[in-house]
Amino acid sequence: MANHASAVKRARQNETRRLRNKAIHSKINTLVKKVLSTSEKEQAEVILKEAVSTIDKAAVKGKLHKNTAGRKKARITKYVNTLAK
Repeated sequence: MANHASAVKRARQNETRRLRNKAIHSKINTLVKKVLSTSEKEQAEVILKEAVSTIDKAAVKGKLHKNTAGRKKARITKYVNTLAK
């Protein structure tokens, strides 16, 4: 347990940030799974748009590395492009 006021505050901040990061990563993973589990191209494109937006926001805020974000976007876009109309 933290003994100094600054250490207590730091622990509180870390927990808040951990929960925020967890929520963002969870949302990204859920959207990616939705895209990959969809077999209809039109529906997948709608979900893809939301997923790419969420991934980009996470990368800009520093929650994801830019290369990780690019890799995730490339993989799900490639999947959607292989779907038949």
